[in-house]
Amino acid sequence: MAAGPTVKKIMDTYKGKIRLAIKNYPYIYRDYSYLAAEASLAARDQGKYWEMHDLLLKRSPKLDRMSLIGYAKELGLDVKEFTDSIDSERHAQDIERDVQLATGMDIYNTPTFFINGLKVIGDRPFADFKKIIDQELKNAKQ
Repeated sequence: MAAGPTVKKIMDTYKGKIRLAIKNYPYIYRDYSYLAAEASLAARDQGKYWEMHDLLLKRSPKLDRMSLIGYAKELGLDVKEFTDSIDSERHAQDIERDVQLATGMDIYNTPTFFINGLKVIGDRPFADFKKIIDQELKNAKQ
């Protein structure tokens, strides 16, 4: 199970009460992880981040360039714009900044979440996140 569905449920449950910031941390030992990060951001530029995110997880490990272009077509993206983005590594600085941030915070596992500074490592069930978020929201009101 990937963290995406849990994150979506959290965002729906706490709509307007919490903020989500996503950072990329391509795994250096996994083929195409950097290219997949580029693809997700290229899709974000066209308003389809989550759709690409979900497709990448579903279709992994088929994350080579031609597969990614096929996914862009499948999602109805402007394929030329998408291809230009991944080929030029348009988001390389953003990805590198995210990697440096993760390294500086001693993050070595994905997914890793921070909830008001509390580190939560790994894919967890919604109930685990709910408990932490509810407590943090309660603390914020005090």
